[in-house]
Amino acid sequence: MNVRRSAAVLAAVAVVGAATPAAADPSPSPSQAFPSALYGDKDPKFDGVWRQSLALLAQDTVGVKPAAKSVEWLVRQQCADGSFAPYRADPTAACDAKTMVDTNQTAAAVQALTALGGHDAVTGKAVTWLKSVQNKDGGWGYTPGGASDTNSTSVVIGALTAAGEKPEQVEKGGKSPYDALLKLALGCAGDDAGAFAFQPDKKGKLAANADATAAGVLGALGQGMVVKPGKKSEATGATKGETCEDEKTPEQAAANGAAYLTKALAKDGHLSSALAGADPQPDYGNTADAVVALAARGDTGQAEKSLSWLEKNASAWAAQNGPAAYAQLIFAAHATGTDPRDFGGTDLVKQLNATGPAPQTAEKTRAADEKSDSDSDLFGVWWYVGVCLVAGVGIGFLFSGRRNRQQL
Repeated sequence: MNVRRSAAVLAAVAVVGAATPAAADPSPSPSQAFPSALYGDKDPKFDGVWRQSLALLAQDTVGVKPAAKSVEWLVRQQCADGSFAPYRADPTAACDAKTMVDTNQTAAAVQALTALGGHDAVTGKAVTWLKSVQNKDGGWGYTPGGASDTNSTSVVIGALTAAGEKPEQVEKGGKSPYDALLKLALGCAGDDAGAFAFQPDKKGKLAANADATAAGVLGALGQGMVVKPGKKSEATGATKGETCEDEKTPEQAAANGAAYLTKALAKDGHLSSALAGADPQPDYGNTADAVVALAARGDTGQAEKSLSWLEKNASAWAAQNGPAAYAQLIFAAHATGTDPRDFGGTDLVKQLNATGPAPQTAEKTRAADEKSDSDSDLFGVWWYVGVCLVAGVGIGFLFSGRRNRQQL
């Protein structure tokens, strides 16, 4: 008998006159630190909209309909001017100069809400805002007015494409996003040939950055975070375009970046990163992004090898980092035609869903179960009441019989 049924029975017994003491009210549960509609349990101050957007986009990618309240939470995070901040604890309060809006959260929200459909007004305002903060070199920085960087420019390109815009036609001062990306691409000389830099350093020099390169390849291809499963370039799944050429076109920049990523991944199957003074460690997130970038070009040979490495090694990382990490792995699996529900023995979709509200299909199932349980409770209650009444009548006859015998 579950808790609800026990409580219902106690209430029914009280109705028929049983001397049952009232159950003490349970202690109120502590208020949640963050909204129940939000995916992930870590402080959303810096990544709330980002991880929510990735979670919803990943669910949509695998045919899961997100919880309505989670979608609504994301929609309500938008400021009146169309921008998104990482997290607004009180979405009813107007955004002001102190609200730290940025291009990355805004572009991610556009990609998610466009995929889900039915939010044209929201995404339209967001795209208008993104266009309004485009830099004169054609790119975007993380925050409005910040120097253009490869990652921000690329995620905005993905948003523009998702919203039906043609990125090459979105210009500021005659410069498009692709002009900005080409300026951030390294040439074909040296060990870092073909890579993208995040930003120029103070002296204007470019340094190869694997994370920026993965983003740059997708941006140069005009793609967002979700790409169609790549077609193998050969029966063996070989990688194409492994040489670097200095032709300054978005397509060639993407090919050059893919060649750099292939070379970087070939040794261990993964990318690495290191903090100052520390030994390099596997970079699971960037490796997943690199898989998506390579698959977007059809460079499936190395993409599939690195995907296999992720299947064997990324579960603990994803569990520690939550919804955005699960989403990145789902995007990588989808891009290579791999089943994310059997990812090295892990069901990524189930794990992602568990970090937030149950999807709508699960909500309906749960509602049906609760109704059935409620009906069962009701039947159980009145069955118990009937037993109590019968028992009461029997006890009454027993007492009456005793009195009659005593009188004789």
